[in-house]
Amino acid sequence: MKPKKHIKGRGAQERVHNKFSEHQYEIRDDFLNYCLDQGESIHKHQTSYISTFPKTIINKVTSPDVGMLYSLNPYQGCEHGCVYCYARNSHEYWGYGAGLDFESKILVKKNAPELLEKKLKSKNWKAYPISLSGNTDCYQPIEKKLKITRKLLEIFLKYKHPVGIITKNALIQRDMDILSELAKDNLIVVFLSITTLQEKTRRILEPRTASIKKRLETLEKLNTAGIPTNVMIAPIIPSINSHEILPLSKEIAARGAKSVGYTVVRLNGAIGQIFEQWLAQTLPDRKDKILHQIMQCHEGSLNDNQFGRRMRGSGSIAEQIHQLFGLARKKYFPKSEKIQLNCELHEQYKNGQLKLF
Repeated sequence: MKPKKHIKGRGAQERVHNKFSEHQYEIRDDFLNYCLDQGESIHKHQTSYISTFPKTIINKVTSPDVGMLYSLNPYQGCEHGCVYCYARNSHEYWGYGAGLDFESKILVKKNAPELLEKKLKSKNWKAYPISLSGNTDCYQPIEKKLKITRKLLEIFLKYKHPVGIITKNALIQRDMDILSELAKDNLIVVFLSITTLQEKTRRILEPRTASIKKRLETLEKLNTAGIPTNVMIAPIIPSINSHEILPLSKEIAARGAKSVGYTVVRLNGAIGQIFEQWLAQTLPDRKDKILHQIMQCHEGSLNDNQFGRRMRGSGSIAEQIHQLFGLARKKYFPKSEKIQLNCELHEQYKNGQLKLF
């Protein structure tokens, strides 16, 4: 049997069985060899988009250590294909796998803007920052065509409601006009994810995301426009990007970031298997070292589910990472402050216009 080739443009290198599914399929080696000899492809990896119509769109976040209370995800699954993504496991609840399915079968919530407007007009809703997105990137490639995120931002602006954005896509620059208007009333904060300064690392780790050059450009443009922007260097993966903490912090500070945050990689659920397959395909000579160092950050396991500890890790390597970030914050972000968004205006604009009485 011929060795497996790296699937260009994808993070996961195989489909992974959904633990909730009773059945799974396997391809016999004799059939696979026949197809390869004939020059045919067993799996086609084009992205497909599946329309869904949920009844609600705002999710209450119950995890106490993620820094948000409400999230809104216009898309499920993410074509960015970040191999480490914690959201991969959520795709199993939709009947798909956490591997190639997660980045090639994208669920689209086309009625998200209508559901958001209905919620913000509700008499029982009290304004509190809503995060776009808590699970998958609201600016992934299909957003360029569908503009669901842009429509959501228009509604947040209409009702003067605070919103936070988490993204690693330069497409956010398209919506600078709306973001600037939100910023005038302190209704917006953007968290850009920048994990490395090395384009080679970015290509294999986050294959369909914006280039590092475009992300740094985006950071600078947002801040120049008065849109408060923080950076998440997340996750930190030992022996892949852990050595970049100080130079990356220096670069993003120079581009105007208000603060920097991080998490230590944890490979929960099916992600452990996906990540190991990826290492075998992309960094085979460093595979064992990287896995062992990740395990040293999580009490001898690839994952840690304990709130408070799971994001930061434990042990000597995790502590070294923590100390480096402490040094980076002291040196490059001495005046960093947590941004408090305006939750007061929304009540006045609930009916779409300023109340007179």
